[in-house]
Amino acid sequence: MPVSKEVHLVARPVGEPTPADFALVETTVADPGPGQVLVRNDWMSVDPYMRGRMNDVKSYVPPFRLDQAMEGGAVGTVVASESPEVPVGATVLHFQGWREYALVDGAHATVVDTEAAPAQAYLGVLGMVGLTAYAGLTAVAGLREGDVVFVSGAAGAVGSLAGQIAKRLGASKVIGSAGGPEKGRRLLEDFGYDAAIDYRNGDLEGQLAEAAPDGIDVYFDNVGGDHLRAAVQAMRVHGRAALCGAISVYNATEPVPGPDNLALLVGKRIRLQGFLVGDHGDLAGEYRERAARWLAEGGLYAEETVVDGIDHAVDAFLGMMRGANTGKMLVRLS
Repeated sequence: MPVSKEVHLVARPVGEPTPADFALVETTVADPGPGQVLVRNDWMSVDPYMRGRMNDVKSYVPPFRLDQAMEGGAVGTVVASESPEVPVGATVLHFQGWREYALVDGAHATVVDTEAAPAQAYLGVLGMVGLTAYAGLTAVAGLREGDVVFVSGAAGAVGSLAGQIAKRLGASKVIGSAGGPEKGRRLLEDFGYDAAIDYRNGDLEGQLAEAAPDGIDVYFDNVGGDHLRAAVQAMRVHGRAALCGAISVYNATEPVPGPDNLALLVGKRIRLQGFLVGDHGDLAGEYRERAARWLAEGGLYAEETVVDGIDHAVDAFLGMMRGANTGKMLVRLS
């Protein structure tokens, strides 16, 4: 029965979360019962959607419970098993992150192949993050060969993959927005973007018009707010937007006004569609097959920002929310 550190939410954040909203707790983990496995977590994920789960409001996923370990994606090594399908020594993907050891039902532990890709890739490029980018571009936005694509949050976990996947699927030009010249350089040199916009310089609409003088066909939205307004302004007739996230408003304490140019949707016949990756599980096999091939060919680059130790998991989350990461933000636990 190992002693495990885990992160609890102890207060509902108002506005931007602070370290005082969390607590690092030591607990003893029970031996696995019938059908269960004990997992030593090696990697855990921190993601923007977790901010919403810190609020006690009805949403598509239940809120985190106070004074209990939070949850999230993790991969780890099975150290004890009472599940015939999941042997000791297997590396598994599961949803009991934010802790060093996890007791997981075998049915909810997916064995992953660490010879095909590193374990942490199943939290990023080969996992929910990559599938989000792929589903948003294909099933939601209906990306077609020759489309001009704009991605906000382009240096983040989903955005850094969305631009690359769009190019692999035949986009003629891919434009990304990120904060600061260094991230802009990475968009062009590492992630294959054709043009980079630094939103910190202001005048998003002017920068986007310069990068796409004939307009855009597809917008992949991770930010919302002024980015969505700029995308609507730049859309061609029959443009499509996949609304994945709106990180610009996640810490808002009052209602935030939406874009004031939505009347353009009528004349341009623009389609805006929100989506959840969980609605597109049918694409998971297709995506993994294509992504594995792209990785092997060198046509897909998966960037990671790594923070070490459960003691610094909250720091990783807060840094990710402020844009401190390039690519996927991960916490290495062992």
